[in-house]
Amino acid sequence: MVMDSAGLEVLLEEQCLSLLGGSVLGRIAVTVGAVPAIFPVNYRLLDGQIVFRTSDGTKLHHSAENAVVAFEVDEVDPVTHEGWSVLVVGVARELRDRTLAEAVLGLLPRPWAPGEREHVIAVLPEFVSGRRIMGAA
Repeated sequence: MVMDSAGLEVLLEEQCLSLLGGSVLGRIAVTVGAVPAIFPVNYRLLDGQIVFRTSDGTKLHHSAENAVVAFEVDEVDPVTHEGWSVLVVGVARELRDRTLAEAVLGLLPRPWAPGEREHVIAVLPEFVSGRRIMGAA
């Protein structure tokens, strides 16, 4: 087990991807007019890519297209003070093939926010890192 200078366990890429695959709610960070913006999204890890749906006309839809984005997922237990955090950086692209997009939409979790979300965005991870914090013994 490798620890960083703050005493957090450094997770291997395989561990990070496993944790990503076990969650369905994350946050994507994009740039909107030179200002960072963070949006919660329901997602799924499919074929090594983070995939989520968004609606037409949203800041997220337009700012994520072919942009370098950051994606973060974490889990924390407020009682034991244990948890983990995974960060992914990659390029986001819309799945424009309608047949593929329709197939992927059927695999994604049901969005918790109201409204139509017919666009599918995929982020291919180029950088993956993660940390785990263990509660005091």
